[in-house]
Amino acid sequence: MLRGIFSICLLFLGLNLFAQESKLAQQYFLDAEFEKAAVLYKKLYNDNNGNDYYFNRYIDCLSEMEAYDEAEKELKLALKKTPKMVQLYVTYGGMLEKQGRQDDADEQYSKAIKKMPADRFIVVKLANAFTSLAKYEFAVETFTAGSKLLNSSQIFSYNLGDLYRRKGEPDKMVESYLNSLEGSPTRLRSIQTLFQRYLGEDDYGELQAQLYERIQSDPKATAYVELLSWTFIQQNDYASALQQNKALDLRLGENGARPFQLAGIAYEAGDFETAIAGYDYVIQKGPASSFYIEAKKELLATKRQELTETLDYTEEQLRSLELEYQQFLEEFGKSRITAKIVAELADLEAYYLNDLDIAIDLLLGLIEYPGLQPLTLANGKISLADYYLMKGEVWEATLLYSQVDKAFEEDLVGHQARFKNAKLAYFNGDFEWAQAQFDVLKASTSKLIANDALDLSIFILDNTGLDTTTIALEKYAKADLLIFQNKFKDAQIKLDSIRSEFPGHSLEDDVLYSEAGMAMRKRKYLEASKIYEKIVENHSDEIRADNALIKLAELQEIHLNDKDAAKANYEKLFIEYSGSTFAVEARKRYRKLRGDEL
Repeated sequence: MLRGIFSICLLFLGLNLFAQESKLAQQYFLDAEFEKAAVLYKKLYNDNNGNDYYFNRYIDCLSEMEAYDEAEKELKLALKKTPKMVQLYVTYGGMLEKQGRQDDADEQYSKAIKKMPADRFIVVKLANAFTSLAKYEFAVETFTAGSKLLNSSQIFSYNLGDLYRRKGEPDKMVESYLNSLEGSPTRLRSIQTLFQRYLGEDDYGELQAQLYERIQSDPKATAYVELLSWTFIQQNDYASALQQNKALDLRLGENGARPFQLAGIAYEAGDFETAIAGYDYVIQKGPASSFYIEAKKELLATKRQELTETLDYTEEQLRSLELEYQQFLEEFGKSRITAKIVAELADLEAYYLNDLDIAIDLLLGLIEYPGLQPLTLANGKISLADYYLMKGEVWEATLLYSQVDKAFEEDLVGHQARFKNAKLAYFNGDFEWAQAQFDVLKASTSKLIANDALDLSIFILDNTGLDTTTIALEKYAKADLLIFQNKFKDAQIKLDSIRSEFPGHSLEDDVLYSEAGMAMRKRKYLEASKIYEKIVENHSDEIRADNALIKLAELQEIHLNDKDAAKANYEKLFIEYSGSTFAVEARKRYRKLRGDEL
């Protein structure tokens, strides 16, 4: 036993000494003390079973010392001793090249390839030796010759793809990677990553052309169709991607998973038309598809988003969508499974069809569903509280907000409920309590809640700090509540009374901002833009200036189709209001309009 322990100790001592010598040799080399480094590298090479890394370092030291004759002698000796280490010819060639003997160097490079045996490990090692010297042509030649020796056209395709990438030949890079995919379809994800990283925008056409050619030659090669669909997604051509996914689904007799997934991608990108087509395709498969119910749910959500996002809709369109929601609930019933659809329908009734009673009834039923997920229940209660508040039933609203706040005190949904309760207090004129809550919520993990809380906290402080009376702010808060309740005429009367009773008040910009918001809700975009412009021009130092500026830019970009004006206002925002919470978003949108790749 003692002898065994002694042997282990000797082994560790030897390894430690070896590591120290290697580190010392490296330091000598970096310090340009090549003579000392050469001695150590030669020793390390001899002691380490002919490790070619140490041998190459040894030759590098001799070359740096211009001891070329000795280097050549050592190389010839090593080649005679280990003829299968053909990568030594590359070392030899590199040493000759340093002397300006290019023809002799190329002769050694060619000799390495000619003497290369039919051994995959040696082929890769030789190609890597060429690649380390940036001799990409010789590396390509190595893999090509290796493929013939091993009688496999695909064995080194992946390696060749990397070399053609380094050489800046995207067409050959694409061809090689596709050859590799033919032999190993499981490489699809890694090849997608490589194409995403290294293909330029103009190169996707070449990739698609090669894919079409291969699909025609081998219609059963599904990896090519998947990759083709992926290329369309990279170019934001979701309709073409869906076409490929549908073709694959039919060919393989699948259950609609690919079109369903693609529809979700199209939805996130704002291509609602393609998303609807994808969900429709899955629904047509019938209840046998495991995605049938989910596709119907997502189809409704997509149609609703498409209809309401631009605010360009008619009541007839809203009623048609309402009917589709009702038909869904008739087919599948109202339960925890369909709670999301019930909540969406309630939202449609409350905010777009102005039927609060139906919305409230729907959510009163929802919060009683057995087995409802806690988060779904919490969101249902918050929406129900909103509808009660819109109807003027303040006590019911605050009770529900408080329930959610208490149940989810440290969660995002709890913060949302607390914010809404604080805003309700603000509506009622309890500014001190509301501001205390907003100050706490400024630290919320939700950026949106934190920003809104900060905005309202500053707003209350700005309008109560110097005044001995809060009458003007109380009127404004009531107007704010009326706007929330969609009572625009009553809200306008309140806002006009602030103008007449408190001329020159600090709320002047806020009154304008509320009027612009109402114009937006009524889809009067030109009117809204003029009001936002007035705020920016006449109240540039007030707290609503940056809010008005980003709203104006968004309006010009999306609804008025004035991209140049939008770009100018985004730029104005992040330059003149660099401390604004909207500055980062404004810069991003400015760069997008300018055509930058983000």
